Amino acid sequence: MAYCTEMVMPMTGSNESMFPPASFSYENTSEDCLRYYGVRPRMHWITTEYGGHKIDKVLKRFGSNIIFSNGMRDPWSRGGVLKNISSSIIALVTEKGAHHLDFRFATKDDPDWVVEQRRQEVEIIHGWIDQYNKDIAQMWQ
Repeated sequence: MAYCTEMVMPMTGSNESMFPPASFSYENTSEDCLRYYGVRPRMHWITTEYGGHKIDKVLKRFGSNIIFSNGMRDPWSRGGVLKNISSSIIALVTEKGAHHLDFRFATKDDPDWVVEQRRQEVEIIHGWIDQYNKDIAQMWQ
Protein backbone atom coordinates (compact mmCIF):
# COMPACT_ATOMS: atom_id res chain seq x y z
CA MET A 1 0.00 0.00 0.00
CA ALA A 2 2.82 2.45 0.82
CA TYR A 3 4.05 1.91 -2.72
CA CYS A 4 0.78 3.36 -3.99
CA THR A 5 0.35 6.18 -1.48
CA GLU A 6 3.80 7.30 -0.38
CA MET A 7 6.78 5.89 -2.23
CA VAL A 8 6.19 5.07 -5.86
CA MET A 9 9.56 3.79 -7.04
CA PRO A 10 9.63 3.24 -10.79
CA MET A 11 11.95 0.30 -11.29
CA THR A 12 13.27 -0.45 -14.73
CA GLY A 13 15.98 -2.64 -16.14
CA SER A 14 17.54 -3.63 -19.42
CA ASN A 15 18.65 -7.03 -20.62
CA GLU A 16 22.25 -5.93 -19.97
CA SER A 17 22.15 -6.84 -16.29
CA MET A 18 21.56 -9.97 -14.25
CA PHE A 19 17.95 -8.92 -13.73
CA PRO A 20 15.21 -9.55 -16.27
CA PRO A 21 14.24 -6.56 -18.42
CA ALA A 22 11.48 -4.44 -16.89
CA SER A 23 9.74 -1.25 -17.81
CA PHE A 24 7.63 1.11 -15.75
CA SER A 25 4.19 2.29 -16.75
CA TYR A 26 2.42 4.87 -14.61
CA GLU A 27 -0.87 3.83 -16.18
CA ASN A 28 -0.42 0.16 -15.21
CA THR A 29 0.74 1.08 -11.73
CA SER A 30 -2.21 3.41 -11.28
CA GLU A 31 -4.68 0.74 -12.35
CA ASP A 32 -3.09 -1.86 -10.07
CA CYS A 33 -3.20 0.50 -7.09
CA LEU A 34 -6.82 1.33 -7.76
CA ARG A 35 -7.81 -2.31 -8.21
CA TYR A 36 -5.99 -3.66 -5.15
CA TYR A 37 -6.17 -0.76 -2.69
CA GLY A 38 -8.75 1.68 -4.01
CA VAL A 39 -6.24 4.52 -4.37
CA ARG A 40 -4.30 6.20 -7.15
CA PRO A 41 -0.55 6.63 -6.70
CA ARG A 42 0.82 9.95 -5.56
CA MET A 43 4.00 10.00 -7.63
CA HIS A 44 5.54 13.04 -5.98
CA TRP A 45 4.24 12.75 -2.42
CA ILE A 46 7.55 11.70 -0.88
CA THR A 47 9.51 14.55 -2.45
CA THR A 48 6.78 17.07 -1.65
CA GLU A 49 6.54 15.91 1.97
CA TYR A 50 10.24 15.51 2.69
CA GLY A 51 11.91 17.84 0.23
CA GLY A 52 13.52 15.35 -2.14
CA HIS A 53 17.09 16.42 -2.82
CA LYS A 54 16.60 19.34 -0.42
CA ILE A 55 15.70 17.15 2.58
CA ASP A 56 18.12 19.15 4.72
CA LYS A 57 16.03 22.31 4.25
CA VAL A 58 12.88 20.51 5.39
CA LEU A 59 14.40 18.65 8.34
CA LYS A 60 16.11 21.78 9.69
CA ARG A 61 12.63 23.19 10.31
CA PHE A 62 11.24 20.40 12.46
CA GLY A 63 13.61 17.43 12.75
CA SER A 64 15.77 16.33 15.62
CA ASN A 65 17.34 13.19 17.03
CA ILE A 66 17.71 11.38 13.71
CA ILE A 67 20.60 9.18 12.64
CA PHE A 68 20.99 8.51 8.93
CA SER A 69 23.13 5.39 8.79
CA ASN A 70 24.67 4.97 5.35
CA GLY A 71 26.88 2.28 3.91
CA MET A 72 28.51 3.26 0.65
CA ARG A 73 28.17 -0.32 -0.65
CA ASP A 74 24.41 0.05 -0.39
CA PRO A 75 22.92 0.68 -3.83
CA TRP A 76 20.47 3.12 -2.17
CA SER A 77 23.29 5.24 -0.71
CA ARG A 78 23.23 7.65 -3.63
CA GLY A 79 19.92 8.94 -2.31
CA GLY A 80 21.03 8.93 1.31
CA VAL A 81 21.78 11.75 3.69
CA LEU A 82 25.58 11.74 3.72
CA LYS A 83 26.32 14.90 5.73
CA ASN A 84 25.09 16.07 9.11
CA ILE A 85 22.13 18.40 8.81
CA SER A 86 22.38 19.74 12.36
CA SER A 87 23.87 18.77 15.69
CA SER A 88 21.01 16.30 16.25
CA ILE A 89 20.40 15.14 12.65
CA ILE A 90 23.47 13.07 12.06
CA ALA A 91 24.83 11.16 9.09
CA LEU A 92 27.02 8.19 9.94
CA VAL A 93 28.73 7.02 6.77
CA THR A 94 30.89 3.95 6.37
CA GLU A 95 32.67 2.92 3.19
CA LYS A 96 32.19 -0.78 3.89
CA GLY A 97 28.54 -0.75 4.90
CA ALA A 98 25.73 -2.37 2.99
CA HIS A 99 21.97 -2.12 3.29
CA HIS A 100 21.02 -1.89 7.00
CA LEU A 101 23.70 -4.30 8.24
CA ASP A 102 24.16 -2.21 11.38
CA PHE A 103 20.45 -2.61 12.20
CA ARG A 104 20.61 -6.40 12.25
CA PHE A 105 21.21 -8.41 15.40
CA ALA A 106 24.82 -8.58 16.46
CA THR A 107 26.67 -11.82 15.84
CA LYS A 108 30.14 -13.12 16.66
CA ASP A 109 30.99 -12.82 12.95
CA ASP A 110 30.30 -9.07 12.71
CA PRO A 111 33.24 -7.14 11.27
CA ASP A 112 34.91 -4.53 13.48
CA TRP A 113 33.57 -1.63 11.42
CA VAL A 114 29.92 -2.61 12.03
CA VAL A 115 30.57 -3.09 15.75
CA GLU A 116 32.02 0.45 15.81
CA GLN A 117 29.07 1.84 13.80
CA ARG A 118 26.61 0.36 16.29
CA ARG A 119 28.66 1.69 19.21
CA GLN A 120 28.51 5.20 17.74
CA GLU A 121 24.76 4.94 17.17
CA VAL A 122 24.15 3.81 20.76
CA GLU A 123 26.43 6.57 22.13
CA ILE A 124 24.52 9.23 20.16
CA ILE A 125 21.13 7.91 21.27
CA HIS A 126 22.27 7.71 24.92
CA GLY A 127 23.37 11.34 24.64
CA TRP A 128 19.92 12.36 23.43
CA ILE A 129 18.23 10.45 26.24
CA ASP A 130 20.59 11.94 28.85
CA GLN A 131 19.92 15.44 27.55
CA TYR A 132 16.17 14.84 27.62
CA ASN A 133 16.35 13.63 31.22
CA LYS A 134 18.41 16.69 32.21
CA ASP A 135 15.90 18.99 30.51
CA ILE A 136 12.98 17.31 32.30
CA ALA A 137 14.77 17.49 35.67
CA GLN A 138 15.38 21.23 35.18
CA MET A 139 11.70 21.78 34.44
CA TRP A 140 10.79 20.49 37.91
CA GLN A 141 13.37 22.49 39.85
